[in-house]
Amino acid sequence: MPGGRLTQQERQQIALGLADGLAYAEIARRLERPTSTITREVMRNGGPTAYRADLAHRATERRAHRRRRTTPRAAQTPEQVPGRDTEAVREYEETFTHVMMASGMPTMMARVMACLTLTDSGSLTAAELAQRLQVSPASISKAIAFLDSQGMVRREQGERRRERYIVDDDVWYQSMIASARGIAQVVETARQGVGVLGPGTPAGARLENVARFLDFVSENTTRAAEQAREILHTKPRMPTDGTAEPAADHG
Repeated sequence: MPGGRLTQQERQQIALGLADGLAYAEIARRLERPTSTITREVMRNGGPTAYRADLAHRATERRAHRRRRTTPRAAQTPEQVPGRDTEAVREYEETFTHVMMASGMPTMMARVMACLTLTDSGSLTAAELAQRLQVSPASISKAIAFLDSQGMVRREQGERRRERYIVDDDVWYQSMIASARGIAQVVETARQGVGVLGPGTPAGARLENVARFLDFVSENTTRAAEQAREILHTKPRMPTDGTAEPAADHG
């Protein structure tokens, strides 16, 4: 399997594969590259609908040039765990970050969320996050404020009055509930607009349809999150080959 950086020809093959509607895994198979490499490449260069081989190649060259000119204060090092490929973890964290960015999360918030999620403890202080990500404490504070508002992290008082930021088993449930509440607020505002513009007008009718659609989405998001919540607390079962599998659902 080839290693090293993607070539311009490989990027052109990625662009052609995306245009043909191929999955990342199939593109990776054809290029004999890890799927994570293709995912990361696409997500950091516009996503599947906006990826352009020439632009991606130039952007990669610019990033490499900036890295050569910049001397980092300390290299970000993932947790050292026996049997875990450190470089693979580093690449996966980058992939995880870019996927969340593609879903609409701002860059720094996505980096902090990925860092917390991929830490076995699921808990870090602001100083630890700043050191790992090589950013200012102010950037961490802003990112945490956003993630907290979305229900994606929680705060806990640690030793020496240092606040710890935690991603626990329930974080994705809380995030979905927060999202549903946000949608419900849009529904309420849309229905206020119907009253202002008039239910018989085209604009009023449009807002009413928006409200009905989002109300349905909000209710079903909440219902699905409630029904699936216990999955987040399922402990993985270790088979004989050492690969974690979710425990069987006996409910």
